[in-house]
Amino acid sequence: MKKTIITSLLLLFLFNIADAQQDTVKYWKREGRVGLNFAQGYLSNWAAGGTNALNTQGLLQYSANYAKDKTKWDNSFDFLLGYSILGDEKAMKTDDRLEINSLYGKKLNEKWFSSLAFSFKTQTNDGFDYKVDSTHPISRFFAPAYVTLGLGAEWTPNKVFSVNIAPLTARGTFVTDQTLADAGSFGVECATYDVNGVLIEHGKNFRFEFGGKISAKLNVDIAKNVNFLTKLELFSDYIENPQNVDVDWQAQITMKINSWLNATVMTQLIYDDDIDITDKDGKVGPRTQFKETFNLGLRFLLK
Repeated sequence: MKKTIITSLLLLFLFNIADAQQDTVKYWKREGRVGLNFAQGYLSNWAAGGTNALNTQGLLQYSANYAKDKTKWDNSFDFLLGYSILGDEKAMKTDDRLEINSLYGKKLNEKWFSSLAFSFKTQTNDGFDYKVDSTHPISRFFAPAYVTLGLGAEWTPNKVFSVNIAPLTARGTFVTDQTLADAGSFGVECATYDVNGVLIEHGKNFRFEFGGKISAKLNVDIAKNVNFLTKLELFSDYIENPQNVDVDWQAQITMKINSWLNATVMTQLIYDDDIDITDKDGKVGPRTQFKETFNLGLRFLLK
C-alpha cells in the first residue's frame, strides 16, 4: 500500500511538471538520462578457479528547471537500482537510491535567490548485511526515508556551481518497518521492554529534527565528452548534538564514448551520527560510509 501511494505521488509530481512545461515550454529546460549498465563473466572447468558473475545497474536521472523573470523552480529526480549475482548465490543488491529535489527561488540580485528547498530520499527494495544473512533486512522501502524542507538563500555565481544555505530546515526521518523501528534504526526512538524482556512500547516510526542545512552542487564538463557532477549536503540539528554534522557527498563522472555508450564512475560518502554500524570487530557506533561503482553500458538522453 505504501509503495502504491508513494509511486502515485511521484507520478503526480512528474505529470504536474510535464503539464506546466506544455503551457510555458520556452521557460523550461529539461534533461534526462536512462541507462542500463552490466558486467558479466563465465567460467567452465577453469583451472585457476573463480565463479560466474553478473552485475547490472539501471538508472533514471531527470531534471526540469523553470526560469522566468525573477522566479526559478529547479527539480531533479534520481533513481538507481543495481544487483550482483555470483555463481549460484542469490542476487545481492549493490545500489538502490530514489531521490527527489526541488527548489523554488526568487531573485534578490544577480547572484542571490531567496529559496524554499524540498528533498525526499529513500530506497525501493530490501537491503541486507550479506556477511550475516540475506533473510533479515536492515533497511526497506521507507525505512528509512528522509524528507526535508528548508527556508534560506541560494548563491549562484555562475551556471555550473550553486550553494543553498537554509538556516531554517525541518527534517523528518521515517522508519515504517516496525522491527527496524523497535531496534532504534536510523536514529528513531527504540522500543522499551521490562526486566523480563516483555515489550512495553513499540519504537517510534518517525523522528523530527530542526536545524541548518547547506547544499552545494557543481555540474561541469571537465573535458570533451567528460562530465563531472558532485553534490554535498551538510545538516546540523539545533535540538540535539548540533556539533555532529551529517554529511552526504555524491560524485559522478560520466564519460561519453558515443551517442549511446557511456562509462560512469559514482561515489557516495555518508556520515550520520544517528546511524549505528557494526564493524568487523563487533563494535557498534556511527561510521563513515563509502560506496564506489564503475559502470559501462547503454545510456540514452531524454528531452
